[in-house]
Amino acid sequence: MIILETERLILRNWRPSDRDLFREINADPKVMEFFPFRRTHAESDAVLDKLNGMITETGLGFYAVALKEDDEPIGFCGLSPTNLPDIFPEGMVEIGWRLATRFWGNGYVTEAARALLDDAFITRDLKAVVSFAVAANRRSTAVMERIGMQRQPWLDFDHPRVPASHPHLKHHVVYAAAAELWAEATKKAR
Repeated sequence: MIILETERLILRNWRPSDRDLFREINADPKVMEFFPFRRTHAESDAVLDKLNGMITETGLGFYAVALKEDDEPIGFCGLSPTNLPDIFPEGMVEIGWRLATRFWGNGYVTEAARALLDDAFITRDLKAVVSFAVAANRRSTAVMERIGMQRQPWLDFDHPRVPASHPHLKHHVVYAAAAELWAEATKKAR
């Protein structure tokens, strides 16, 4: 099922044929540089099955991103519940992404994420969306800035699921986009 289309991309449900790409992303040390672990094939498959179940059940999740020209999967981007109840209020939605390294530098994540923010605020009527990353993850925070999210330093936190064995990965910075500001920025851009 197609979730969204952009000029160059399709955001859709995951297919069995996408497993190799998902495994690649989860095992790549560059992609996973700011995560405390890499996933085995079996772990990646289990996560992919969980993602598809969430998308089917709630409509939210990290969708496969594929090139429109040939439907080749390149990574994922999506809207998902934050599931951090001690940090964000219940119902808060985050936007997140990962891309296979061979597709970096083409603006694909920015394109997909902008379309998802439009969807979040226009179609889903969300009031706000957050995104967060390890403080040193400049690639991700640069995308957050490019898509118009604003830094919210008072919301920064130490991620409770990052083990103490990786202290350099605990501190996360938070960005947010609000529906009313998104509407204003969209009007000005058009």
